[in-house]
Amino acid sequence: MAEGRTEEDTVAFEVKDGIAWVQFNRPEKRNCMNPRLNRQMLRVLDELEFRDDVSVLVLTGEGEAWSAGMDLKEYFRENEEKGLRAIRTAQREAYSWWERLRWFEKPTIAMINGWCFGGAYGPLFACDLAFAAESAQFGLSEINWGILPGGGASKVASELLNFRNAMYHAMMGENLSGIQAAEQGLVNEALPAAALEDRVIEVCKTLQEKDATALRATKWAVRRMREMTYDNAEDYLIRAQEAANSFGWDARKEATKQFIDEKTFKPGLGTFDKSKVKA
Repeated sequence: MAEGRTEEDTVAFEVKDGIAWVQFNRPEKRNCMNPRLNRQMLRVLDELEFRDDVSVLVLTGEGEAWSAGMDLKEYFRENEEKGLRAIRTAQREAYSWWERLRWFEKPTIAMINGWCFGGAYGPLFACDLAFAAESAQFGLSEINWGILPGGGASKVASELLNFRNAMYHAMMGENLSGIQAAEQGLVNEALPAAALEDRVIEVCKTLQEKDATALRATKWAVRRMREMTYDNAEDYLIRAQEAANSFGWDARKEATKQFIDEKTFKPGLGTFDKSKVKA
């Protein structure tokens, strides 16, 4: 029998100073993802994506964990007992919000405050940037109970780690600390737990200074590039820049004016003053 938490209560969020703070909210289960959480997370992303008061999204966890992965009882065992239809439905509910997060209109940051295991590598990879507490634990423990790291977890390891580290991580079933995760490329930085939120806010504020159209085009381009040849990437980027110009031409003209004519900013040292762009 599932715990008494309502579906709506499996995800918590608040918007403050342009930042949407979204939390896995099953701390009694180390924030593992069950079907109810997966359905609710998609609703939350739907609500936040086009809100004018949201410029950055931060995904974190309530309590001592970020997410311990998929709920073994509710996501796996109970659906396997119901048959293939239930299994596929649960998979699609999970993968759909991970995909939505990968292509979210705004910058996204994973703030990993604790355990990040197995299926949690899906939303970890879906976030554009990732910052972890030094004490956080990352693991692909599937090998320890006789299965492979599925649901995209093996793909994430092979994308973010080099070949030897990905193999070791997946085959040995040993955890990485936040510090090791940063050293190996799973996250951007690892910090003392007390400094984690302040660092994430600092990054959010820097992102908020950037042009929103350019940020969206950039994050999507970097993701697309990983699976393209150089020639295909070059062609894609030409088209992407042209498309971005159609939405952000005024911003580009203003930035160019500030750099060339007014000499009020240098691109290598900061961001142009976007408050001067015509509405």
